[in-house]
Amino acid sequence: MFSKILIANRGEIACRVIRTCKRLGIRTVAVHSDADRDALFVRDADEAWRLGPAPAADSYLRGDLILDIARRSGAQAIHPGYGFLSENAGFAAACAEAGIVFIGPPVEAIAAMGSKSAAKRLMEAASVPLVPGYHGDAQDSATLHARADDIGYPVLIKASAGGGGKGMRIVGASGEFDDALASCRREAAASFGDDRVLIERYLQRPRHIEMQVFADTHGHCVHLFERDCSVQRRHQKVLEEAPAPGMSDERRREMGEAACNAARAVGYVGAGTVEFIVEPDGRFHFMEMNTRLQVEHPVTEMITGLDLVEWQLRVAAGEPLPCAQSALTLHGHAIEARVYAEDPERGFLPATGQLRRLSPPQAGTGVRIDSGVAEGDSITPFYDPMIAKLIVWAEDRDAALARLDRALADWRVVGVATNIDFLRRLITHPAFAGADLDTGLIERHHDALFPSTTAAADVALLAAALAECQPGSGQDAWKVRPDWRLNQPGQRTLRFVTADGREHAVHVRHDNDGAQLTLDDIPHCGMLAGEGEQRVLHIDGHRVPVTLIRDGEQYIVYGPQGRQALRRVDPLAVIADDTQTESHLRAPMPGRVVAVLAKTGRPVEKGAPLMILEAMKMEHTITAPSSGSVSEFYFAAGEQVGEGADLLDFVAA
Repeated sequence: MFSKILIANRGEIACRVIRTCKRLGIRTVAVHSDADRDALFVRDADEAWRLGPAPAADSYLRGDLILDIARRSGAQAIHPGYGFLSENAGFAAACAEAGIVFIGPPVEAIAAMGSKSAAKRLMEAASVPLVPGYHGDAQDSATLHARADDIGYPVLIKASAGGGGKGMRIVGASGEFDDALASCRREAAASFGDDRVLIERYLQRPRHIEMQVFADTHGHCVHLFERDCSVQRRHQKVLEEAPAPGMSDERRREMGEAACNAARAVGYVGAGTVEFIVEPDGRFHFMEMNTRLQVEHPVTEMITGLDLVEWQLRVAAGEPLPCAQSALTLHGHAIEARVYAEDPERGFLPATGQLRRLSPPQAGTGVRIDSGVAEGDSITPFYDPMIAKLIVWAEDRDAALARLDRALADWRVVGVATNIDFLRRLITHPAFAGADLDTGLIERHHDALFPSTTAAADVALLAAALAECQPGSGQDAWKVRPDWRLNQPGQRTLRFVTADGREHAVHVRHDNDGAQLTLDDIPHCGMLAGEGEQRVLHIDGHRVPVTLIRDGEQYIVYGPQGRQALRRVDPLAVIADDTQTESHLRAPMPGRVVAVLAKTGRPVEKGAPLMILEAMKMEHTITAPSSGSVSEFYFAAGEQVGEGADLLDFVAA
């Protein structure tokens, strides 16, 4: 076994690898960019070395720098994690040349599976079922368009070297193909340095089921059962679970054999995942093989009781697999939810900022939290905006769902938008709860999963208004505007703006029994009991526990319907002169301008694409808010923009 390894990654997966290494007595070397110099994984490692500036191309993708640090630090092996260089055959070859063990598959296996097109040709030869499509070398636009027309729409364009949902586009008609192809190529080039694509028939209501495989250098290959990863947004996984609901023993055996055949076909060694697309009638087709550890590997660990990182280390050190297929059993049900800094109500735009409050649920029996950040850390625009992975286990799926919902309800995050409330709505929706799963679930149930926030904000508004009328003892007496009136009951009107931009007035009139409140002309009777952040709202005969967190001019209120962010409108504050007008379209997130698509002065229709931004290697299109024209662009392709920056001046027709 190794005595010291270098981890060529960051964030959650680096922390995950360090945890296993500590248990095994292996020393760890972290490498970091300038943006990560104070990150949790840097603090957890035995030693840490600087790579370079924040952009991944100047740091985590610099294999030469990583190998130099491995030599200088005395590391015997490199664990690549996932993403970055984990599936880079050139880096794996460089490790071998330097005499440093790459904790992953052989170079030949990475190369064979690194191209989705080449991989599908190999799988066809190995009799692994495939989705009809084009996986050829000809990459000119005319050939690709013609092949798509032959396959029949809808089709799916996929980056040949891709993964993680990047470089993928669904095309519904021939007239949409060229624009989708151009966008897909740009995203693929930015993410993988390779703009080649393949085209497949887009299956209707498919499930995404993958098999975890492991092979060693002694000729053994096993599968560790399946994971269902069907629930996705923008082709990226949101929830993963094991075992797959409704999976029969016979189908599990068939898919496991196909996955092991795929691994054997390329002489695989180490951890890998063979991904299948599964039609409603149960037919399954090879989609791709990820030659690395997957983000969702913890659900497999939870149902098998195994440590897959330990298996990786032992196999890389030349040891045989710890178990034969006949000794592997699954127990119970596990579900993983990816907690992201993103805004689901704004198309899942990534969010950046400091985690001024980060209080996860209590880990323990049946609850596991894998994270790479701590309170006070920042989510930056340079990397994936994941905050943590929440993994739960229980004896059956229903119990696991109940445990997951409870754990999500216990999160407290202040400083960035998150998808936590969305995850709670998703796992309690009848379709997911009833295991009616497919990759289009979120889009199909959009209205139910993205409800109006108005009704949900009522409890938060009433609690915040009462809290504002009960100033704490630490406040400056000269800055408090008391509710006391001579010979009159105390009364006050407070105004708050909710996340949807709507302003609400709450009138509070105190009496001996509590307070009479009026919210948007609706009367209520109540009081707020307790001190500190944990309070109890007594309203109209109901008792509602709430958590109230003051964050500058905001109240963050956690109640039975989730998290509500309210901005307090101060009537005495000076209103700054705002020279911006409604015609200015602003950047919804920090990023880089990829393309300017419209011409100044030329008329465009509502919804027409005007500009494309890239953030965290995902493209976001800025569209026309109405029919009209662009009078001026403020940024050119290649320039960086900050969140809220004016992008262009738009004149409505």
